[in-house]
Amino acid sequence: MTAGPRSAAGPASLRKDGTANVAPFGRVLVANRGEIALRIIRAARDLGIETVAVYSDVDANSVHVRAADLAVRLGPAPAGESYLRADAVLDAAIRTSAQAIHPGYGFLAERASFARAVEDAGLVFVGPSSAAIGSLGDKLAARRLAHEAGVPAVPGTLEPASVDRPDQVDAVIATAVEIGFPLLVKAAAGGGGRGMRRVERAEDLPAALAAGAAESASAFGDGSVYLEREIRPARHIEVQLLGDTAGTVVALGERDCSLQRRHQKLVEESPAPGLTPEERRELHEMAVRLARTAGLTNAATAEFLFDAQRRFWFLEVNTRLQVEHGVTELVTDIDLVREQFWIAAGRPLGADVIAAAEAAGSPRRHAIEVRIAAEDPARGFAPVPGRIGRWTMPSGPGVRVDTAVEPGNRVPPDYDPLIAKLMVADTTREGAIARLRRALDECEVTGIQTTLPFHRFVADHVGFAAGELSTDWVVEHWDPVATDLRSDALAVASRVAAAAVWAGAGHSGAAEAEQRDPARPSAWRQAGREAARDRWPR
Repeated sequence: MTAGPRSAAGPASLRKDGTANVAPFGRVLVANRGEIALRIIRAARDLGIETVAVYSDVDANSVHVRAADLAVRLGPAPAGESYLRADAVLDAAIRTSAQAIHPGYGFLAERASFARAVEDAGLVFVGPSSAAIGSLGDKLAARRLAHEAGVPAVPGTLEPASVDRPDQVDAVIATAVEIGFPLLVKAAAGGGGRGMRRVERAEDLPAALAAGAAESASAFGDGSVYLEREIRPARHIEVQLLGDTAGTVVALGERDCSLQRRHQKLVEESPAPGLTPEERRELHEMAVRLARTAGLTNAATAEFLFDAQRRFWFLEVNTRLQVEHGVTELVTDIDLVREQFWIAAGRPLGADVIAAAEAAGSPRRHAIEVRIAAEDPARGFAPVPGRIGRWTMPSGPGVRVDTAVEPGNRVPPDYDPLIAKLMVADTTREGAIARLRRALDECEVTGIQTTLPFHRFVADHVGFAAGELSTDWVVEHWDPVATDLRSDALAVASRVAAAAVWAGAGHSGAAEAEQRDPARPSAWRQAGREAARDRWPR
């Protein structure tokens, strides 16, 4: 156990009215790493809460470790030997006298067994209860709850589909025919596309069930799978929920997460473009009704598909803080992590949260987030771990960056390659997109390939600007060969360098000069191209 760089935080924080407020907890352990661990530590410090970081050997000198008041080593780099060790995390909390554990997202965040162990140890789990995680984390149980609450779920089965015995095959195929092809085989215990198989013909169903069950068992320790109709085209829209221990549940708006690849989100925005106020309120009401039926407390997200006939279909509930929670914070001005702490400490939802929920049907701001990851978008978004060279993130009005990366950091291959979340906000979607373009142009990352070229492509795309979104958007529009990212990047950097050098020499109209004679050889154009190779790696 090591001490952090700061002394213990004070015992009190300030409410919005300026009066003193006793901190919800004295000390909290953050059971995560990277940007989300740092995000939680900062929220805790704002509230006067001491924090305990945990780390693997590869993260020993990371930003989130240095930011905490105390830090405890969990083990070697592999997550299974460190961040996924529930026993080591719980032991670290007990040894440091932490009163609560915040799991962040990923790792142990949605494991009902871990939440139950925390509760049984007399500590507070900062998130939904173990019972709620158990009932909603299982997608089949969540689908049954939706049926009970009168919320339309994507057509499919409510019980596991099995073909373990020959006599089961005919019954499962008959059910699949009733649902309709193409359909999806989906894992009951997890997400992120693991265990999922698309099936177009009845004869392919048994093999898809077996493969999906095997992958689900390996990824989640549970091989249960079920059948669900494939709804295409569709948009993926989710609702941010908060519930307190007194039974009050509210929706703080929705987020459109349609831009995905292999069921992994790449871009998120709030509010969802193109919804009418009536549709927005209908969606929020369905999500709240489902959450109340489940007895939800703390933060969670209800996910829906929005089809071409403008109907909402319930998909699942994520019983944790979402990666993209920041866009909701930018629109509502509610700190969701801070609210998580207060709810976990037993305080009812405040007047500001209630007011934000009432205003969510007609939002007055728009926010967009892009996930910057150490992945190569030209090679199917393959992870590319390595050491970062230069690292410059944007700033200015309406820009927020959540990251725990510093120049010279090594992005390890052991964890998710997400390295930063770039968020922008403005009073209109058009203004937010313009701000996103500017912010992306300010980003400078060298040493490794990132998803920045893809995000610049999205920000410049007329279809995205028009709000023409679907879960097939990336497949339909993203072609790195046709897009020729390297040429685009070089051209942009050439114009920037040309304008700067030309202006420095006392001239104006550099861009116009280039347009008149694009083949004109010159030192400033060559300099711009050389700079682009470094600033915009392919």
